[in-house]
Amino acid sequence: MSSIGTGYDLDSTTWSPQGRVFQVEYAGKAVDNSGTAIALRGKDGVVFAIEYAVTSKLYEKEPHHRIFNIGQHIGMVSAGLIADGRMVANEGRKEAHSYKSLYGDVIPVKVLNEKVSSFFHRYCVSYMGRPIGASVLLGSWDEQSGPGLYMIDPSGSSWGYYGCAIGKGRQNARSEIEKLKMADMTCKELLKEAAKIIYSVHDDVKDKEFNLFMSWVGADTGGKHELVPEDLLMEAEAYAKAALEDDDDDDDDEDED
Repeated sequence: MSSIGTGYDLDSTTWSPQGRVFQVEYAGKAVDNSGTAIALRGKDGVVFAIEYAVTSKLYEKEPHHRIFNIGQHIGMVSAGLIADGRMVANEGRKEAHSYKSLYGDVIPVKVLNEKVSSFFHRYCVSYMGRPIGASVLLGSWDEQSGPGLYMIDPSGSSWGYYGCAIGKGRQNARSEIEKLKMADMTCKELLKEAAKIIYSVHDDVKDKEFNLFMSWVGADTGGKHELVPEDLLMEAEAYAKAALEDDDDDDDDEDED
């Protein structure tokens, strides 16, 4: 790509003759090289799951590099450059605080999505810096509006989703997500499916060991975004591993036939 973009990829305000902005595309590559993150929107909340590669056995097991609270009622997960994801989370918190100070109420996830999307886009159309090398998923739940889920990419484009995946395994993960009837499923049911998807898209040959981290926001948490309790996380992981073993056994049986 570098040879194609030579001369047109020096900053994010330069268009190529083909109408491409290469620095934004490079930011997307940073996301595609990151561990997979998914979010599933059920009938009573939103479940997040991330694949966090273990690059060194000396690191502590730490979920908060890619899972963030934006206020108590909105969860965010990122894929891409960890520092860029943290910067986005801090901007989201500023917007949430500003909204609460002005209106006296918590910011709706739809409004936060619009604010953060604009923040992403500003880095694509000015000399203030390079495009943000991260994509994020935002989710919340309340009794009046129900669950809400949004994805924002490095260009600042955003969409509402019932289920979404970002990172290196996003294509395979999205294929698995499309098989689920999420509107009829509870968060506790989606926890197992989310864990199964993360384990199924992880490439044991190419990729290193990984930790699975999960969080959720919904009726079970009283509308607060929290890490999934350890017992439910272990149950979801056990379900995922058992499901993968069953799939491997089925493949072996087909090969023998």
